Amino acid sequence: MILINLLPYREARRRERKRMFFVALGGSVAVGVGIVAVWLTVLQDLRAAQQSRNDFLRQQVAVLEGQIKDIATLRVEIEDLNARRREVESLQTYRNQPVHLLQELVRQTPDGVYLTAVRQVADGITVSGMAQSNERVSELLRNLGRNAVWLADPELLEIQAAAPSVAPETGAAGGALLAAAPARLFQFSLRVKVRRPAPEGAPATPVPGRPA
Repeated sequence: MILINLLPYREARRRERKRMFFVALGGSVAVGVGIVAVWLTVLQDLRAAQQSRNDFLRQQVAVLEGQIKDIATLRVEIEDLNARRREVESLQTYRNQPVHLLQELVRQTPDGVYLTAVRQVADGITVSGMAQSNERVSELLRNLGRNAVWLADPELLEIQAAAPSVAPETGAAGGALLAAAPARLFQFSLRVKVRRPAPEGAPATPVPGRPA
């Protein structure tokens, strides 16, 4: 027996294909929505992680800024203390400076030279005295220029022959010097700069003198 399908099969096939298309389209949309949702979730997690890192960095920056302020304050305090220490050392040096200068003059004055006056002016001192010869004065200048620690750059201001009649003005020690000296003596005056020896072998630097 032969069966003949008289139904419109082409229309049924088109409807089936359309239905399958919409099913596939719905599935694709569902998959796309799922992918977008997952991606948005990942982005949200990444954003939250980055925000957490940013918050941590801001906290650390705030801590570092506080430490920098503390360090700046400490530096100011240290500079303050160093300035006070230098001032105290300077005052201590100035207080002992006249003693050092007199000791220096005693050490560097050769035999045959008698000092009659020492006066400190500005950044140096002027020294007056009597000597048995010009060579004694030259030796005093060399000693002050080469061997002195507290004195430097000696400069001879004046030297001239002195009469023996000046002996009483020089005191007992000067009288003894003149008694043993030749008939001709020399009066002299010189100027020499005052300097403060630098610590730890550093080069000495001139400092303003203060009245003894």
